[in-house]
Amino acid sequence: MSEKGTAPGDERVRQLLMSGLDGELSAEERAELERLLSADPKLRDEWDRLSRVKEVTQSMALRKPPDEVWEDYWASVYSRLERGVGWILVSVGGIVLVSYGAWQGVQALIADTDMPWFLKGAILATTVGLVVLFVSVLREKLFIRARDPYKDVQR
Repeated sequence: MSEKGTAPGDERVRQLLMSGLDGELSAEERAELERLLSADPKLRDEWDRLSRVKEVTQSMALRKPPDEVWEDYWASVYSRLERGVGWILVSVGGIVLVSYGAWQGVQALIADTDMPWFLKGAILATTVGLVVLFVSVLREKLFIRARDPYKDVQR
């Protein structure tokens, strides 16, 4: 194997090394790898190093976190779930109430025969515009508040 890793067979050698570490070589490929390892001391050193790394990583085990960590985790999950359900219920209720109020307002506006049509249109346009702006600003504030990286920074 060359110093810079640019020899024509380098990719093949890397593939043989990785497959050999994973135990996925055929008999011919195993013989080819052994031949390459015995011919190149640098390649043999790399094989030994990779074998040690694999050995160490296979013997590693994750430590179990203390019970307090799990308790905090589940409390956090529960509170987020609880708040999410609460926001959904408030949103659905608000949508129903606002929709009903808007429907009643439109019916009353249409039923008023004394008011000119352009005033009715202006009132509807202003109301719809205010609702759109309110929802837009509210959505943006909630979005920013949830993702603000500096919200927990204290001066």
